[in-house]
Amino acid sequence: MYIGSEVQAFNATAFHKGEFVEVSEQDLKGKWSVVFFYPADFTFVCPTELGDLADNYDEFQKLGVEIYGVSTDTHFTHKAWHDTSETIGKIQFPLIGDPTGKITRNFGVMIEEAGLAERGTFVIDPEGKIQIVEINAGGIGRDASELLRKVKAAQYVATHPGEVCPAKWKEGEATLAPSLDLVGKI
Repeated sequence: MYIGSEVQAFNATAFHKGEFVEVSEQDLKGKWSVVFFYPADFTFVCPTELGDLADNYDEFQKLGVEIYGVSTDTHFTHKAWHDTSETIGKIQFPLIGDPTGKITRNFGVMIEEAGLAERGTFVIDPEGKIQIVEINAGGIGRDASELLRKVKAAQYVATHPGEVCPAKWKEGEATLAPSLDLVGKI
C-alpha cells in the first residue's frame, strides 16, 4: 500500500471488549484510523508495542482515531492472549485476526516464508486513504507517542491546505507555507 492509495476490501473477525465482532474496510471510513500490524501474539516485542498503544489509547480517541491491531493469529488466539496477559488485558481497541493473511497481504506486509506480518503501521484518513506508512524490522519496536505526533501532523495538514509540518513538529508549533521565498532559506 502506498501513500494516497485506498484501503482494499476485507472482512475479518476481531476480539474487541470481550466480544467477537466483524470488521471491514468500511469501518475505517468516516474517521481517522491506525492499522497496526505485528508478527504474533504471545511473543516478546509485540506486547510491549500493544501495551504502549493501550496506554496512549485515550489520546488517540480524543483525536477521533480508532486503532486496529492485526496479526495472522485468529481472533480466538487474540482472546486467549487478552485473557492471560496483564499487558494485553489493558487493550480497548479491536485485535483483528487474519489467519488467511489476506489483510496482511493487501497492505503489503506479509513475510511469506513465515506466514507472519511485518511491523507495519498505516494511518488512514476518513476517506479510507493511506496518509502514513511505516515498516520496522522485526526486532525494532514502535513508539505510540511518536505515532500520536505523526497522526496530529497528518490531521493538521488535512485541515490546513497550503501548510506543511516541518521535522519534529508538535501541536501548536509553527508550520510552513511552501513558497519560492523559502527555497534555499531553511
